[in-house]
Amino acid sequence: MTWRASVLTLFPEMFPGPLGVSLIGKALEKQLWSLDVRDIREHGLGKHRTVDDTPAGGGPGMVMRADVACAAIDAARKVNPDVPAIYLTPRGAPLTQTRVRELANAPGAILLCGRFEGLDERAIEARELEEVSLGDFVLAGGEIAAMVLIEACVRLMPGVLGDESSPADESFSAGLLEYPQYTRPQSFEGSVIPPVLTSGNHAGIAKWRRERAENLTKTRRPDLWTLYEKEKP
Repeated sequence: MTWRASVLTLFPEMFPGPLGVSLIGKALEKQLWSLDVRDIREHGLGKHRTVDDTPAGGGPGMVMRADVACAAIDAARKVNPDVPAIYLTPRGAPLTQTRVRELANAPGAILLCGRFEGLDERAIEARELEEVSLGDFVLAGGEIAAMVLIEACVRLMPGVLGDESSPADESFSAGLLEYPQYTRPQSFEGSVIPPVLTSGNHAGIAKWRRERAENLTKTRRPDLWTLYEKEKP
């Protein structure tokens, strides 16, 4: 079964964008995954296809209406049933590699791209949307976040990457950041490749890489290091 991403957006012209190039784009051409982009405004109200209204209780900006959002979600579910429905929002749970792997193993996902000041809470509750965030910052809308989530999932699928073992050693795969990488030339501006990496000693290379990954994680991401320390044997 082909993994299917259904994207609900007010700006369908933004897609496929970066998803249409490089390995992800080639995988799309090969139909290793599919992209279903839907304009939320098709479910808007009146001749102007209104999708938002002023926030209850007052305040700046506009809020996406629950009736419009739910109609868009329901339409997407008819062609992409039994998949997680995700709302990209700064207040969501941080996206992790573990969750990406789970989503990649599902049949696909419905991704609602937020705009304005947010989405009527009743839509989130009524359609049991999973709220997901890329981090502690705010974007103008959820489209870029949706692209990030899709790429993270698609690259884990068989046949997408040139080397199927590539995801096994990268950052977060084992709870650690990835170790440093090197390639030719042997010497660059006075700096040489660590001798162990050209020694042919595979056990020594594995040990060096593990130590460097642990040191980087401990220094740069103490939050990940704490989890790693708790979970490692």
